[in-house]
Amino acid sequence: MTTLEVLGYVGGVLVFSTFYLKTMIPLRLVAIASNIVYIAYSALAGLLPILVLHTLLLPLNIWRLIRSRAVDPQSARERAKRPAGA
Repeated sequence: MTTLEVLGYVGGVLVFSTFYLKTMIPLRLVAIASNIVYIAYSALAGLLPILVLHTLLLPLNIWRLIRSRAVDPQSARERAKRPAGA
């Protein structure tokens, strides 16, 4: 198996694993990792559409991660403690 094939499979596993994640921060971290792997894979393989897609998705995922971490953690904890409908 070549390095290129390994990159392709690792990228696929990372994308697949994002569908199992239930919380946003881990999902974004895995998505960012998959973007980086697919950028390397597509650049080495000369796959321009995949390269463009993941090059555009990477800053979007980073921005979404930053925004999700910007939520005040104290407020989030307080909301979680409230009974439903309160």
